Amino acid sequence: MNGILDTNEGKLRIIQETVPGKQVTLAHVIASPDEIVYKKLGLNPSIDYQKAAIGILSMTPSEISVIAGDLAIKTANIEMGFIDRFSGTLMFTGRISEVESAIRNILVYLRDTLKFTICEITKT
Repeated sequence: MNGILDTNEGKLRIIQETVPGKQVTLAHVIASPDEIVYKKLGLNPSIDYQKAAIGILSMTPSEISVIAGDLAIKTANIEMGFIDRFSGTLMFTGRISEVESAIRNILVYLRDTLKFTICEITKT
């Protein structure tokens, strides 16, 4: 959760906190994204855009993103875009079916094996 507090000096102070627990709060597939989305995220835009997708997950504790990234690589033919063990963010690219398969397998493993609370997969 982010909060912005206004001080008397006109400066902004940002407070960031995470809620403890084992959960996946975002599991999203961006199907056939525009080239500019790849570029802005620092991902490889040389992929066939009409058959490609970006998978995005957010989870806590944040270190679980490393395990999720390993599961994604072992599950599907995807290209790792970004793993942040400090924020719990994971992004990868590949064909739509491969990205969906990787996300499904990550969620099943986290739910069934590690007893995480998971969210539904969303898609745009």
